[in-house]
Amino acid sequence: MSELMTQWPDGFRAGFACIVGRPNAGKSTLTNALVGQKVAITSARPETTRRVIRAIVNREDGQIILVDTPGLHRPRTLLGERLNDMVRDSLSDVDVVVVCLPADEPTGKGDRFLLEMIKETRTPVIAAVTKSDKVTQQQLAERLIEVSTEADFAEIVPVSAINGDQVDVLSGLLLARMPDSPPLYPRDAVTDESEETLIAELIREAALEELRDELPHSIAVTIEEILEEPAREKDQDQRPLIRIHANLHVERDSQKGIVIGRGGSRLRQIGQDSRRGIQRLLDTRVYLDLHVKVTKDWQRDPKKLGRLGF
Repeated sequence: MSELMTQWPDGFRAGFACIVGRPNAGKSTLTNALVGQKVAITSARPETTRRVIRAIVNREDGQIILVDTPGLHRPRTLLGERLNDMVRDSLSDVDVVVVCLPADEPTGKGDRFLLEMIKETRTPVIAAVTKSDKVTQQQLAERLIEVSTEADFAEIVPVSAINGDQVDVLSGLLLARMPDSPPLYPRDAVTDESEETLIAELIREAALEELRDELPHSIAVTIEEILEEPAREKDQDQRPLIRIHANLHVERDSQKGIVIGRGGSRLRQIGQDSRRGIQRLLDTRVYLDLHVKVTKDWQRDPKKLGRLGF
């Protein structure tokens, strides 16, 4: 067993914190800020997070396993129902729940529905009032008072994941709720996601940003093949070349044209943007080959959802 897993200081704590909230409440951005690097994709588009992501916060005195969940919403498709089921399942067997409530929006029906669901777990709940950088100090104070009336929170912490404000404070409060335990993951790990999953998510993130509001829910990504080639003697960059072949799935023929764009311009831009992220992830040269496939009504078809990983 790695030395990272066999040595830890006295009083070490480790456990699980589930991060929940309605869509676009800042969950994934907060997850990345707590970890200190990007492990979850972020976008202003609803339903950006489509899987439960485990991200690992490593501190000298402990380890926090963050369970970043899809935004809870009123489902319109079978995919939406499955995303909500992921949230419910993730609330069980964690040491603390963090509910993200944006500072720049009032508490709504979706938030209250989520708070009622959390209450049933009888798990301590910390309210993270996210996006505190988007409001004035007076507005933030008023929002904190409003949040305090919504539930019996163990703590209420205003945070700005973008600016890093109060992120360390939240991390310390989470660790204080963890049980005494050896590390649950290697001390240098930041996620338990496979490289293939992270690559697919980076491609989907680039597609979401390029397509904006046109068809964010209809996009899914699968990786067909990942091949590694050693550098040739004449190559200036002697790092290996990773060849990635991936498919962007849409639901209708008309959507395929939207993703490809005039003369392939949009698909080319998606490829360029995602390749940069993949190169940072893998720290090597990357060749990315993207294709668009029509997988009709995949959000409503149980078999197709299964093949796409949902």
